[in-house]
Amino acid sequence: MSAIQLAALARTSEPQSMLRRFLALDAVVTGANALAYLALPGPLGRFLGVGSTLLLALGAFLAAYAAAVGLLASRRHPPAFGVRAVVEANLAWTVVSLVALALWLTPSTAGAVWTVLQALTVAGFAVLQHTALKARQDSSD
Repeated sequence: MSAIQLAALARTSEPQSMLRRFLALDAVVTGANALAYLALPGPLGRFLGVGSTLLLALGAFLAAYAAAVGLLASRRHPPAFGVRAVVEANLAWTVVSLVALALWLTPSTAGAVWTVLQALTVAGFAVLQHTALKARQDSSD
């Protein structure tokens, strides 16, 4: 991804702002997903073909994760270690989601599509965050 493409996505060419915006977007999307899982585990579970208990557990985890990522995004200068942890967690989530779909879950068609789409979205956040962190580090050299 070029610096121009990254800047267009973040609507800024300042690496620090890019990084914070991509972290904040991750926190908002993850938080919305968490709220949906926590508020509607039964109906969503039936629609996605997964248990409501699994959705409640995922919702609680995602709420905590969204809060942590949001806190990191709120920092004027998010520490590189924290950003790398978020990138690695996002990549792990992507892999675990796809492996669970292949080996463990038996969702509805909507659930299978949702699992793949959310895994790709989370992988996209990881790429954007990693690229923005690298741009920040390159600009401070």
